[in-house]
Amino acid sequence: MTQLNTPYPSTAYLTGFLRSRGVDAVQEDLALKLVLRLFTREGLHAVLERVKAIPHKQRTPALRSFEEQFERYSDTIGPTIRFLQGRDPTLGHRICNRSFLPEGPRFDAIDAYTIGEEGDDPIGWAFGALGMHDRAKHLATLYLNDLADVLRDAVDARFQFVRYAESLAASQPTFDPLAEALAAPLNLVDELLCELTLEAIKAHQPRLVLVSAPFPGNVYAAFRIAQAIKAFDPSIVTALGGGFVNTELRELSEPRVFDYFDYVTLDTGERPLLALLEHLQGQRGPQRLVRTFVRDASTQQVKYTNWAEPDVPFAEVGTPTWDGLPLNEYLSLLDMLNPMNRLWSDGRWNKLTIAHGCYWKKCSFCDVSLDYIARYENATAEILVDRIEAIVKETGQTGFHFVDEAAPPKALRALAQELIKRKVQISWWGNIRFEKSFTPELCQLLSDSGCIAISGGLEVASDRLLALMKKGVSVEQVAKVTRSFTEAGVLVHAYLMYGFPTQTVQDTVDALEYVRQLFENGCIQSGFFHRFACTVHSPVGQNPDEYGVTLQPLPPVSFAKNDVAFIDPTGVDHDAMGAALKKAIYNFMHGVGLESDVRSWFDVKVPRPTVPRNRITKALA
Repeated sequence: MTQLNTPYPSTAYLTGFLRSRGVDAVQEDLALKLVLRLFTREGLHAVLERVKAIPHKQRTPALRSFEEQFERYSDTIGPTIRFLQGRDPTLGHRICNRSFLPEGPRFDAIDAYTIGEEGDDPIGWAFGALGMHDRAKHLATLYLNDLADVLRDAVDARFQFVRYAESLAASQPTFDPLAEALAAPLNLVDELLCELTLEAIKAHQPRLVLVSAPFPGNVYAAFRIAQAIKAFDPSIVTALGGGFVNTELRELSEPRVFDYFDYVTLDTGERPLLALLEHLQGQRGPQRLVRTFVRDASTQQVKYTNWAEPDVPFAEVGTPTWDGLPLNEYLSLLDMLNPMNRLWSDGRWNKLTIAHGCYWKKCSFCDVSLDYIARYENATAEILVDRIEAIVKETGQTGFHFVDEAAPPKALRALAQELIKRKVQISWWGNIRFEKSFTPELCQLLSDSGCIAISGGLEVASDRLLALMKKGVSVEQVAKVTRSFTEAGVLVHAYLMYGFPTQTVQDTVDALEYVRQLFENGCIQSGFFHRFACTVHSPVGQNPDEYGVTLQPLPPVSFAKNDVAFIDPTGVDHDAMGAALKKAIYNFMHGVGLESDVRSWFDVKVPRPTVPRNRITKALA
């Protein structure tokens, strides 16, 4: 599963493209259907039977709570799903009174939100004036998370809403863990997924099935889907693609993958699929496939074929279509009390790309050597607004998430001007670089065109490390750009990073001081610290000497290859710093602790910041 609030865009793009080329293409979101099949009265009864089979002494608090309150779960699951789908908003009043939903261990987290005075309303402190509907949505999300814990403890220990069984695939050098899981008897979730797969196959009667696996947490289910198809009708051709494949399976040599998938394609899918379709129709030989892995029938060895053929230009890929996806059945969740994170999980967003690839493509932590970053192509503002108008007409939804790695400022300016010229009213958000091109005038123009939020990488908030990262920005520049967006009424989220090569404890403390000042000066309203991970496709992974680190050797790889461990001579225990950074930024977002010394957030002794406490104020002045 990816997100439950909106469709992942890959199938919409490919369906629209294939139809524009005369191919009879349909799409299904089996992830959403799986959740909606599980979270019903009948689904919960099936889960209860699994719970009862577990000895009492081995039952977790989540399982005990579920069994004790089962009748309430059974009675409330249908109405709660409808509420999260937006079909029954008045139920929010009953959810908010805390007597309608059964509450399991996840509700204990509410008490951890606040560091305020004793007697404060914890959820009120967290939500402030956001209102009844948001409170109800958060409580309903906790309720679903309780049920997810029950599924994890009683049905499948790997169950998660987003990262389902990702350890079987993420950077797994061999196929063995996944093969063992696929050979095991089906559990309840597997059974339901296979049922849904066969229902779709019987309804559409396809000859070719494409499965998109964007993330490691989609891979196990992707193989279960293919397994069910091959068991039902081995003649149906199956092909695997998506972000996980494009990133981690570039050196694939494992023949067993092709017991499930006949073809595995890399990178942007349009050209490989056109070649594959021609091949299946007898119009193209196997040696002319594009970016495609196959298993040789005679040697059983994996072969990679990449006939030199240009990709379909971004301006000609057509308009994505959501036809066939049940847009009124997605669930708007509110799990994190972070104003930017909620945009990812709350609301139905039409996902659209302004350009292919990244116009900057220099950041040393990024997979700049891969096609989805390296090949930059754009389309005219007129074409983009044509696509936007067609999507609004089809979906009835005017919210857009531009999913570019970094939307180009020049393209955004042209897009905003075209939206305003045609009087197209949409709300949109996306990712940018905090570069000087985003002047106060441009920020206001983007706001006038419907921009409600932007996110961008501040990363380590250290000029030395930003230069090492080749971000092409400085902390002072970030302050000016983010302040301009804020003054234009646009929510600003900062991606932050810790654990970058040669980052010292002093660097981390100074970075947190910069972040405190950015919140204090109203430059950013949201942020999140991520732990740096080195990948084999990034400049750090390809040229570690330039960054002062030594890569640890990888085992022989026949399946997935991405993350690579490294030795940093600074010897800093970055994991020990992470909890303090996340705690601090959570409180900064709620206006708490902005006057305090940032050292107070750490459980261990750290040096005082070397950054003057008025550095950002001076930069803005």
